[in-house]
Amino acid sequence: MKFQKFQANGNDFILINEFVEISNLNSDNIKKLCDRHYGIGADGVMLLRPSNKCDFEMLFFNSDGNKAEMCGNGGRCIAAMAFIEKIAKDKMCFSAPDGVHHAIIEKPIIPFIKYYIALKMVDVNKIEKHKNYYFLNTGVPHYVEFVHDIDKLNVFERGRSIRFDKQFGPKGTNANFVEIRNNEIFVRTYERGVENETLSCGTGVTAAAIASFIEFGKKDLIIRTNGGDFKVDFDQKEDSFSNIWLKGPAEKIFTGETIFL
Repeated sequence: MKFQKFQANGNDFILINEFVEISNLNSDNIKKLCDRHYGIGADGVMLLRPSNKCDFEMLFFNSDGNKAEMCGNGGRCIAAMAFIEKIAKDKMCFSAPDGVHHAIIEKPIIPFIKYYIALKMVDVNKIEKHKNYYFLNTGVPHYVEFVHDIDKLNVFERGRSIRFDKQFGPKGTNANFVEIRNNEIFVRTYERGVENETLSCGTGVTAAAIASFIEFGKKDLIIRTNGGDFKVDFDQKEDSFSNIWLKGPAEKIFTGETIFL
């Protein structure tokens, strides 16, 4: 089975083009592919499939083998792949379990390898404000907490306890920790499905940007993560957020072929 490896701000994925090859993957296959010692190694697997209503369909699996509704960094990676493979033009749409998304290849950083991409996210209409955190869905559920000394925070332990907290139901939540730094924020995320801190999370920084606007009235912030920088634009009317665009780079790392035994 042929595959391509992409990364977006340190979030890495295995992509399979099902326009030319049917993968027939199952949960065990996906876990093996994503294993960083015995497989290719990745935070998730994405299938790029033909679609009747868009340029293509995106199907996303976390590294634990389970399907997820959306992945912001993955969405930019699959848009880059579709553009490189000439499946879509520089302005495209694709369907995902959480709805239809649009993507724009804004500029090449390294032609045919790395691009700066804007990805339109789903509207956010329901935001829960609690005493110490916000809870909202930006394609997948996110807990957002503002903290001090974020570099010293044990994101694995704190994030894991929140991710499996019973109040978030059987599917749990992603957990984001955010520190305000003048006109920028720094975000660290524990991702469910990966079950660890990742270098960045696209839906997570989107949730952090919206929560920061509600909490501090700050917009047009530079969003920094351990994997790189993002920009999130949006329109706000009362308690609703629309026209949300997640912007950042996506890069093709290598291509390869694997066999399942």
